[in-house]
Amino acid sequence: MDIRQLKLDIIKAAEKAVTELIKVANEAIIKKSMDELSPDIAADRLKNAAASKKLAIFDAFEILTRIESERAMLDESSKDKKKMSNFAERKAK
Repeated sequence: MDIRQLKLDIIKAAEKAVTELIKVANEAIIKKSMDELSPDIAADRLKNAAASKKLAIFDAFEILTRIESERAMLDESSKDKKKMSNFAERKAK
């Protein structure tokens, strides 16, 4: 397997990770079972849940940014290879 294919596989895995992070961000923070907890415990759980959602969202954006840059580099290298092969073909004629 070449490096290009490995990078494409990593990009696919990263896209799946972003999908999972979106699911985490979409989960409800307040659940019915929290109503039964003491106010201190409920507040602590809310704070932790909010922090987890924030982290999931920021991680998803960071992964998406990296996916975009990796795709751009792959596209650029494809264009460079095509230009080089066209140049070689022209010189051979």
